[in-house]
Amino acid sequence: MKLSSSAHYSLLFWAAISGLANAASDHNSHLNDDAPCVARSPTSGLYFDLNAISLSPPQMKNGKKVEKDAREESWHAKGHDYPANFTVNVCAPVIEDIEDVVGVESSRWKNVSAYYEQAGKIYSIGEQASEPFFRGRKLVLNYTNGSPCPGDWNTASKNSSARTKSTIMSFLCDRDAPANTATTSFVGTMDSCTYFFEVRSSAACGGIAVDPNDGGLGPGGVFGVIMLIAVAAYLIGGCAYQRTVMHQRGWRQCPNFSLWAGMFDFVKVCLLVLVPCRSQRFRHGNVSSYKYGDSSSSGLPVSRLD
Repeated sequence: MKLSSSAHYSLLFWAAISGLANAASDHNSHLNDDAPCVARSPTSGLYFDLNAISLSPPQMKNGKKVEKDAREESWHAKGHDYPANFTVNVCAPVIEDIEDVVGVESSRWKNVSAYYEQAGKIYSIGEQASEPFFRGRKLVLNYTNGSPCPGDWNTASKNSSARTKSTIMSFLCDRDAPANTATTSFVGTMDSCTYFFEVRSSAACGGIAVDPNDGGLGPGGVFGVIMLIAVAAYLIGGCAYQRTVMHQRGWRQCPNFSLWAGMFDFVKVCLLVLVPCRSQRFRHGNVSSYKYGDSSSSGLPVSRLD
């Protein structure tokens, strides 16, 4: 059954669209709302991946850093009118090795994600948390279970429900900020118990977050999508031009029909040349073996007569 030219266009168009849709769906399937340090906006549907500004201790080899640009310190924020400066990390404990944290058990020192130092003492203002969330349109991350709040020092050892210091970080989009960097600013605290920070970074601008357990759409996949778009544009645009401008019909509506037809004829001629050559060699070999076989068989009676 032969298809009309319009049917050919429809098939080509839908093949291109379905290919792009499949590539997009494969890419979107890698998204995961439960991925650590990733949040999805309920209003815009965009994904916010804060792993880019989550710091980890630099890897060392032979006493030197494997990556020269790897940070050796966590993010810092000046206290301004508060009598201390702050050290914080995003979704991970601070890089610094801290000890003797006030009111915190030694087994939890490695989980401190924000702290400040005052009068030679280290105060934790929250332990690690990797679940940012949206409060309205604000992207927020909370740290809790820090050092005991002022006024609760005596009750902290007796009552497990005593208040502890905590941190609230609000993330703001800064498209001009360099990649993988964050600017942390201390906003204030009312009771020296809850501390509020603003973090400006390009990671807070939203986009597509890929599941860290999956490679996502790699360079090969991106190249394939680009090639698919180029081929679809070539076929659809070329066919439309040949049909509307050049008034071609049938297979001549295909873009560069003469070029493709010439290439097809060239391949066909090559096949026709190669196939007869192989068949002639096969026949020649059979004839030769048949002749040699006759001479040998005819010689048998002679030897026997002798």
